[in-house]
Amino acid sequence: MNVVMLALGIGLATTVSVLGMRMYLLDSVDTELMSMRGSMGEARIGMEQVDSPGALVAVRDRNSPPSSAADADSLVRQAIFAALDENGKPLAVGGFAPTARQRALAAAVGDPAALVKDDEPHDVRVAGSPYRVTAARLDDGTTVLLATSTGTLHDVLTKTVGLGLVFGPLLLALLGGLTMVGVSRRLRPLEYMVETSSAIAEGDLTRRVPSSSHPAQEVEQLRLALNSMLQQVESAYRTRERSATQLRRFVADASHELRTPLSAIRGYLQLFDKGMLREPAERTRAWDRMSGEADRMGRLVDELLTLARLDQSPELRFRNVDLTRLVRDAAEDLRAQQPDRPVTVDADGTLLVHADESGLRQVLGNLIGNVRTHTPADVPVRLTVERADGAVRLSVADEGPGLTEEDASRVFDRFFRAGGGGGSGLGMAIVQGVVRAHGGEVEVHTTPGKGLKATVTLPHAGARG
Repeated sequence: MNVVMLALGIGLATTVSVLGMRMYLLDSVDTELMSMRGSMGEARIGMEQVDSPGALVAVRDRNSPPSSAADADSLVRQAIFAALDENGKPLAVGGFAPTARQRALAAAVGDPAALVKDDEPHDVRVAGSPYRVTAARLDDGTTVLLATSTGTLHDVLTKTVGLGLVFGPLLLALLGGLTMVGVSRRLRPLEYMVETSSAIAEGDLTRRVPSSSHPAQEVEQLRLALNSMLQQVESAYRTRERSATQLRRFVADASHELRTPLSAIRGYLQLFDKGMLREPAERTRAWDRMSGEADRMGRLVDELLTLARLDQSPELRFRNVDLTRLVRDAAEDLRAQQPDRPVTVDADGTLLVHADESGLRQVLGNLIGNVRTHTPADVPVRLTVERADGAVRLSVADEGPGLTEEDASRVFDRFFRAGGGGGSGLGMAIVQGVVRAHGGEVEVHTTPGKGLKATVTLPHAGARG
């Protein structure tokens, strides 16, 4: 489109230039002819005076003398002077018979009287050549035709048009090529965007639109916005895939965990239904086993409900809680359950935090429950509460067997039990969920054979002492 508009502009400019040049040159010729015609009228001469071949030059010199002899000779060579009788026939001038050009001029004019009355010269063709002609009437009534060739003028215009036709397309081709190169260079980021979109549509979510060397401001802004959108799309897709994977694994694990107690309960019920439990001791043992499995299934369901609520970002009931008191209570519970276990508490005074008390009690209960379940009963345990760097840290450390690096990386996964131990495998997942609901973090540091330390950090904004 730009090339077409440029072509139209060049064509219009060339046309205006040629028309302007033609008008200017024709105006110069007409001015000279009308000046000669006026000079002859003011000279008051007749055919007797116009008896010399140089009379025309002498008449012209009265108003506009030539700048040089060469100009006069050029004018005489390109001009035609013809005197006509009453019938429009050429007359002899200076004793010379009318020439062929004079007769051709008289024949081309047709009506000399109209030229005398007209204020502007006319275009005629004499022997195939273009001329501008006008006429003057002498004092004796003789009509004189004055004509100047415009062949040179038309040659100049023809060459000008020819040059325009030759160089115009070349200029258009050059400008078109430069325009295509410039447009291609500026639109290259858009090509990158198309390639990136196609790659993403084929599954490569890591592709991004690269930056070009000299991008336009708008295109660069579009590239940055598109890359930001693609980053968000990739993050959302990865999150959805991860959530879907976790959900599938969670459902599979939950089904497996619930299948075990249900199978045990169903088996004992079938034994009772078939009358295979005849002895009171057998029936008592079966009843105890079914009650234990029912309790286990109830705890599992409660923990699953807790995780589901934590996943929905529940509104916790925050208030000032003495974390030191909670730690001492948890230590007393552990001493009551395992009297032989050495328990040390580093928590002096009162340390108030703004938190949900039931949530913190659950965190402490799960951390100490893991120690009670996975370490021997005589392994020492240390509970520590401190304020450091504007945050509150609660740590539970034991000197048990610890975990391997692989198990430590999965300790917060749901239904993960290190070494196939007891429990539901949801305790640490609940700890992490509750701590994150408080805006904090939980970390585990462990080394095989050297114990395990779980540290809960609550943010400064969530603590008030």
